[in-house]
Amino acid sequence: MSSKGAAQTPLACPSAQPDMAGADVLGVMERSEDGKLRLSYVTAPVPVTPELLEKTGPVPPTEVLRFSAPCVESKCQHFDGSKCQLAARVVAGLGIDVSHAPPCKLRKTCRWHAQEGVEACLRCPQVTTHISVDDPHLKAVAGVG
Repeated sequence: MSSKGAAQTPLACPSAQPDMAGADVLGVMERSEDGKLRLSYVTAPVPVTPELLEKTGPVPPTEVLRFSAPCVESKCQHFDGSKCQLAARVVAGLGIDVSHAPPCKLRKTCRWHAQEGVEACLRCPQVTTHISVDDPHLKAVAGVG
């Protein structure tokens, strides 16, 4: 007689697109006192709906919000079959942004945290979905240029 183990919760992507299945708002991008954009994390799940996306007005939602969604692994350009290369590039290419891991509802299931540990958390607040400046370094970290 075989027993089935508890179903494992799928890992979540902390840099998802709003149109991905199961997408939630991870946080709101806010300008800090030093002029940098940083993520202000939500404390409870906020499902993505058309009405929510409309609230960003003329600004694309990816400029003001960060989203999470179940990791789609091999369906994602950043997944190499075993690891998220975006998480690896974020840890290797961005400096530490905060002195301690910010409060994050996603950490227990976050692919970046599972793969890179707290080093990803210390860089996560500065990650934006939409790169609004022509910065070759940021584009290289994002894997878009």
